[in-house]
Amino acid sequence: MKSAEISIIVPTYNESENICRILEGIQKSIPKEIMAETIVVDDNSPDHTAKMAEEYFSSIREKTGHTINVIKRKAKDGLSSAILNGIQQASGNTIVVMDSDFSHPPHIIPKMIETLRKTSCDIVIASRYVKGGSIQGWPFKRKLMSKVATTIAKKGLGISSQDPMSGFFLFKKNIIKGLKFDAIGYKVLLEILVKTKGVKIQEVPYTFTDRKEGESKLGAETIFDYCKSVWNLYKYGRKVRKDEKRTSVRFLSKAARFFTVGASGLAVNYLASVLFSFSADMWYLHATVMGIMFSITSNFILNKYWTFEDKDFAVRRTLVQYGKFAGFSSIGALVQLGMVYYLVDMNNVTYPIALVLAVGIAAFSNFVLNKKWTFKEKVWS
Repeated sequence: MKSAEISIIVPTYNESENICRILEGIQKSIPKEIMAETIVVDDNSPDHTAKMAEEYFSSIREKTGHTINVIKRKAKDGLSSAILNGIQQASGNTIVVMDSDFSHPPHIIPKMIETLRKTSCDIVIASRYVKGGSIQGWPFKRKLMSKVATTIAKKGLGISSQDPMSGFFLFKKNIIKGLKFDAIGYKVLLEILVKTKGVKIQEVPYTFTDRKEGESKLGAETIFDYCKSVWNLYKYGRKVRKDEKRTSVRFLSKAARFFTVGASGLAVNYLASVLFSFSADMWYLHATVMGIMFSITSNFILNKYWTFEDKDFAVRRTLVQYGKFAGFSSIGALVQLGMVYYLVDMNNVTYPIALVLAVGIAAFSNFVLNKKWTFKEKVWS
């Protein structure tokens, strides 16, 4: 049997309601003159997804040159590792990665192939965020989470793609030769973009449609894995470039220090409030105010010395900086309250999610304001 020109990797877990239709859609979308294979990588789905894929291939084997290979894994080991497993087994020089739930429409594949051939690029990304692309079926909070994650990837990791979080993409297999993957979470494209600097990228628009059948895999574990993956890729970038010149990396480094100091301030706030309340027999509201003052002071000192590396503690200069820092901290608190109200009361976002988003936005605004006005640094530096 001839090797395929194109290999389409389709990771699955409990996709029995979609698998046969998506395989049919892929088969019909690929031009007949192209030798293609679809590789289904199934994580031991209890709903017999793998068996249904095999039975579908048996029913069409004599009617088409399109082959379907099914890899049955013994456990649910994650989306990224499933994709990498499929790539290892692929015979094609061009790889397409896509989901099996119809959020990635198969009819976009020919456009991706054509773009690859016409532009001589290395990666073609089906993008939700270029002109002509869109998202259907997502609630406000899901869109907001996606935008935040995309911004973190673009700014924090220095990626130029408009949709580095896309799970629908095509690439030349040779560009990942010799690369070692972490295989954390669900965004293989993000890892490829970071670890293959200099490759040529093109994006084609498509409409992402939220799944109609089956269950979404997005959850707290997915979000945690994404954060872990971004952190690993950030460290990878620093290791590769010890003489780091990327503005985005320097910016993130200071932001990480600022947020770490903020976390320590919570502990200072709590301990000081309790100490004044019990030891000084102070009214609890007064004790809370003292706790806030102590935490603002400790945060200011740590940020001045560690985050912004300002070792000049001249009295007048330091007092002026402290006043600005305290003022901006108060603004951050108001931003947090306003965001919580806006998300909960006006957009029906649950309070825990609203609180996380509000704290994140308030902390970021606090960081930017203090960076520019308190410690006199350029924001993007």
